[in-house]
Amino acid sequence: MGVWAVTEPGAGHKGITAFVVAAGAPGLAVARLEDKLGLHGSSTAQLVFDRVEVGDDAVLGQVGGGFALAMIALDGGRIGIASQAIGIARGALEAAIRYAGERRTFGDPIIKHQAIAAMLADAATWLDAATLMTLRAAYLKETRQEFSQQAAMAKLFATEHAWKICDIALQVHGGYGYVRDFPVERALRDVRVTRIYEGTSEIQRLVIARNLLR
Repeated sequence: MGVWAVTEPGAGHKGITAFVVAAGAPGLAVARLEDKLGLHGSSTAQLVFDRVEVGDDAVLGQVGGGFALAMIALDGGRIGIASQAIGIARGALEAAIRYAGERRTFGDPIIKHQAIAAMLADAATWLDAATLMTLRAAYLKETRQEFSQQAAMAKLFATEHAWKICDIALQVHGGYGYVRDFPVERALRDVRVTRIYEGTSEIQRLVIARNLLR
């Protein structure tokens, strides 16, 4: 696993080094598994390091260069989290469209009611926009062009709107959306964290604003 540690106190971000620490290393232990709101299929654990020792060959990059590596990893990771949010939102929207086509009130499927149709139209539009923004960032990264700004924009837009899409999907299901017999309540729980990790939405806005001043 990748571990970042302060190797030179007082040197600020230049005093951080990245290491590779093998699972099962002496002194490394799992303290507890977190009981999360969503993403129950992926375990999140607290790790304890008690006098864990590594050799020089465990250093990633250069001593003191860990912060730069973390920033590079974050830029690329933001594309991945945007993609994750899009996938969750797509599943929720597809479930909502199916339900709206099957559920009937006053003799018609509810998708024919203007209020429901408008919500689904907005959700579909947001999903397409998020997908295109994320593909643009991925293309720039793949072709070794500058992509930090586009990755931040993609993550901000995709995760914020994926949350809205999942909320719409639950709303379309009505009371059924709130029970676990239907998939949309899980989507809403799972998508919430995408606005937090790999940099919160607030951090993405700071990154975008900073790049605008260059």
